[in-house]
Amino acid sequence: MIVFDLKCGSGHVFEVWFGSSTDYDDQQARGLVECPLCGDKHIGKAVMAPAVAAKSNRQAEVAPAAMKAAMAALAAAQAKALEGSQWVGGTFATRARAMHDGTEDHAPIHGQVTIAEAKALAEDGVPVAPLPFPVVPPDACN
Repeated sequence: MIVFDLKCGSGHVFEVWFGSSTDYDDQQARGLVECPLCGDKHIGKAVMAPAVAAKSNRQAEVAPAAMKAAMAALAAAQAKALEGSQWVGGTFATRARAMHDGTEDHAPIHGQVTIAEAKALAEDGVPVAPLPFPVVPPDACN
C-alpha cells in the first residue's frame, strides 16, 4: 500500500491510499480519481513530507503518547469551535444554503449531510467544512 497527498484544481488537498504507485497512475489515467469535496477530476500529487520513522527502540513508547495527545488536542479544538453552535441535525444542508442565500439570518450551526449534499454545498460556494470527530446529537446523550 502507498499513500499520496493529492490536490485538485480548486486547491483541496486530501489523502488517498493505493495498492501501488502503478495503481494510482492507472486510476488517474482512466479518470477515476476525483476530489471528495468538489468532485474535480483535475488531480495532481501534492507536496508531501517524507515519513521518517523514529528509532526502533523509541517508536513504541513515543508514537501512542504523541497520537493520544494530538487526538485530545483536536477533540478540544472541535469542542471549542462548536461552543455556541446549534445542532440542526439533518436540516444542515437546507439551513446552511438558506444562510448563504440570505433567506435566513447567519448563525453558527452544525449537523449532518450526505456526501452528495456536501458536494453540492461546496460546488455552490456555501462555506462549510467537515468535523474531524463525529458529534453526538443532543437528544442521544445520556
